[in-house]
Amino acid sequence: MILLTGVTGKTGGATAKALLGKGVPLRAIVRNAEKAAALKDAGVDLVVGDVTDKAVIDKALRGVERALMVMPNGETQLDSEKQFIDAAKAAGVKQLVKMSSMEAVADAKAPIPKVHYQAEQYLRASGLGWTLLKPNFFMQNLLGSAGTIKEQGKFFLPMADGKTAMADVRDIGAVAAVVLTGDGHAGKSYEITGPEILSFHDVATCFTKVLGRKIEYVHVPMPAYRQTLSRFLTNAWHLNAVCELFQEIADGHDLHLSDSVQKLTGKPPIPLEQFIRDHQAVFTA
Repeated sequence: MILLTGVTGKTGGATAKALLGKGVPLRAIVRNAEKAAALKDAGVDLVVGDVTDKAVIDKALRGVERALMVMPNGETQLDSEKQFIDAAKAAGVKQLVKMSSMEAVADAKAPIPKVHYQAEQYLRASGLGWTLLKPNFFMQNLLGSAGTIKEQGKFFLPMADGKTAMADVRDIGAVAAVVLTGDGHAGKSYEITGPEILSFHDVATCFTKVLGRKIEYVHVPMPAYRQTLSRFLTNAWHLNAVCELFQEIADGHDLHLSDSVQKLTGKPPIPLEQFIRDHQAVFTA
């Protein structure tokens, strides 16, 4: 039995879809059963409750051999991940796969990658079989700009001339499914990128090509972006964490491409152009 967390989110949902395609038995912790109704209909065993509740975790881990840990970013994330790791060890889980980040390094300054790195170290020292999945920026984050792309032919972000090696979450899910069902991944850390390093001006050029109309990237100074984002992210920790992460992209950092998707799935990673084509209806008025 494989246990998944985060199945109503981007990466957890993509992993569930990929695993269902393999026909393996799945269990998932979900806070809202209605959001996961399609997974239940597909045969996923749902355990309803909060992934930070130890009683819920213990119940979900019974009989589980492998698990995917995807925790929501927040002030208590590190404590939640440590609790899950301890519970998995006590339950006899053989392999725990953690969704982390390429930015999670020893000298990480931004809160989100810093927490990921600390959780990685705790997992490495736990005695469990572990695997780390470390993607970069998600292409699916661009879906949040669909409204302004449709209505104004523009998208607004605070990235300046910064670049990312953005990946499609379908590739991340496919890699996770391979790791959770195959052997030889214990003690491995897999960085996951798309096939290109792109600035957001490059992203705008790609949108223009696929949609057949001019799409423009507009850089928004961070103070103004923070003010706009604060209407949607009311938690101060989360607001600051996202802004710091985006500021790091704007400031520029070392980037490289990974061949993990090709090596593990046997398929090349999805390029941004294909992502836009696959979601074209969302970006088109």
